[in-house]
Amino acid sequence: MAEPKRSVADRMGALVMKGLCSLPENVQIALSGKKPIVIDGHTLAPELQLLLAANEKRGQMTLTTPAALRKQQSEAARLISGRPTRVGSVRDLDIDGAAGKLRARHYAPERAEGAPLLVFFHGGGFVFGDLDTHDAPCRVLCRHGGMHVLAVDYRLAPENPFPAPVEDALAALRWAQAHAAELGADPARVGVGGDSAGANLSAAIAQLAVRDGGAPPACQMLVYPAVDRTRPYPSIELFAEGFFLTRASIDWFHRQYSGAPGVHDRDPRLGPLHAESHADLAPALVVTAGFDPLRDEGEAYAAALQAAGTTTVLRRFDALIHGFFNMVGVSPACRDAVIEIAGVTRALFAIGAAQSRRATSSSPRASQPGVSPS
Repeated sequence: MAEPKRSVADRMGALVMKGLCSLPENVQIALSGKKPIVIDGHTLAPELQLLLAANEKRGQMTLTTPAALRKQQSEAARLISGRPTRVGSVRDLDIDGAAGKLRARHYAPERAEGAPLLVFFHGGGFVFGDLDTHDAPCRVLCRHGGMHVLAVDYRLAPENPFPAPVEDALAALRWAQAHAAELGADPARVGVGGDSAGANLSAAIAQLAVRDGGAPPACQMLVYPAVDRTRPYPSIELFAEGFFLTRASIDWFHRQYSGAPGVHDRDPRLGPLHAESHADLAPALVVTAGFDPLRDEGEAYAAALQAAGTTTVLRRFDALIHGFFNMVGVSPACRDAVIEIAGVTRALFAIGAAQSRRATSSSPRASQPGVSPS
């Protein structure tokens, strides 16, 4: 079974982190050294207030080089991953990307045959992240959503800037649709999803899959998506510092990915909010966090989808921060949120499949004598 390697020190550190998150709330607030944090009408979860205080002492993101950042964030992921959630099976494999093979990890639920398949793209500002950094949440999605999860290691910037990750993501979706049955999944229910940068890729290819004439995904799960770098959203100002993702890091990631600020900012493959139309897209779950700089642009994207008639569920977790998706191993509040996300995503698969059947049965081609729906 594929499983990230963790040292004894990693395991002990994770136990300490989990212990901090299990303390009484008043103790967590006291240990953080600050009063309860209330901004924009929301109160930060005490366990996250304590973890942010610990992170502040440990040091912020290293934005010097991509290599240094990747090393730092891989170490951090091992501290918050916790004990692996049990699923039916896990295996690593290679799939076809846009320019060669990509590493991937397939999580199968205990009742695997005919279950839906979520093609998952990790976050990390398009610069860091891999199969191991997001192993913990993928396991929770698989177990509590009763679905297959195919996590994909797309090419990273700045070595492979925009649009390389988008091209890899679309190729991964097409591979999954063609090979779903081989994985034990339902070929008619293949969706896309991810967090942050991965949610950006999911939103972009959900649009591209409709426009290129191929099969669209069955649904899209967008966890605090980055969808627009052209507007000064209030949440970026409110949470510019001190909540893990900062305004400075957002700008740094954008420079690494886009290659040149402003050149591609209105290209919908980079900023999905700028698409000419958001109609006829797969049913979407858009998740935001109350203390996330990306909160407002994510909710603007949900509004654009809803206005265009796309079935959309918007869920804001008021007390959480950007990055909560990865904290399932240590934080009860974050784990509960990801379990909820898994359940809603499973429901969206059913909605997407029903909409697809209706669209097929009502198409002119399907109603012609002697012509079977494709």
